[in-house]
Amino acid sequence: MRFVKPKKALGQHFLNDKGIAERIVDSLTPCDKVLEIGPGTGILTKFLIKKKIVLKLVEIDRDSVDFLIHELAISESIIYNQDFLKMNLAELFNKNNFSIIGNFPYNISSQIVFKIIENRIYIPEMCGMFQYEVAERICEQEGSKKYGIISVITQAYYNTSLLFEVHNSLFTPSPKVNSAVISLKRKENINLNCDEKLFLKIVKLSFQQRRKTIRNSLKQINLSDNLREDIIFD
Repeated sequence: MRFVKPKKALGQHFLNDKGIAERIVDSLTPCDKVLEIGPGTGILTKFLIKKKIVLKLVEIDRDSVDFLIHELAISESIIYNQDFLKMNLAELFNKNNFSIIGNFPYNISSQIVFKIIENRIYIPEMCGMFQYEVAERICEQEGSKKYGIISVITQAYYNTSLLFEVHNSLFTPSPKVNSAVISLKRKENINLNCDEKLFLKIVKLSFQQRRKTIRNSLKQINLSDNLREDIIFD
């Protein structure tokens, strides 16, 4: 039997509790197309393949790919041995909608969220595992010190829910902190009524320099004084 050694460089922490794995899979709204990110040794995949869905997997670790093929008999045709962050998601399901699920590599989990947002036209829902602190930041509400860039940008396009916490002892190797499973469900008829690139710049500048006033932070952007005042006081 093959064995996959978790790789620190890839942020791998393999979930080893089947009950939690099934709960994650069942948290995803029934759909017909699903992409799993970072399946590792397939603890989520085992439950996904029981469902009547078109399933695809993206796994950057070749050892994990070999394990999925030879130990779980997963068809190599549905596995993409690639970096998710560099993939053209529009091509995966021929520009059809699909949901995303995964026990995400912790070192790129925030980048995964931003990639999902960039491709939100195809992705109505995501259910995934994050470090607890990251999960909190994504789902945090306005007024909290944890409310920041990823909170604002994610919640502009998706409804967020922190579903449940997962203790660090349920992973191999055990991370230093607990994790949490969150859900993102795309908002309908999104209209920010603004230039989205400018919106992203303003959000990032406003939170990157918290000790500065928003007025001073926005001076880096070539905005008119009137527009800057509208943003500050809206």
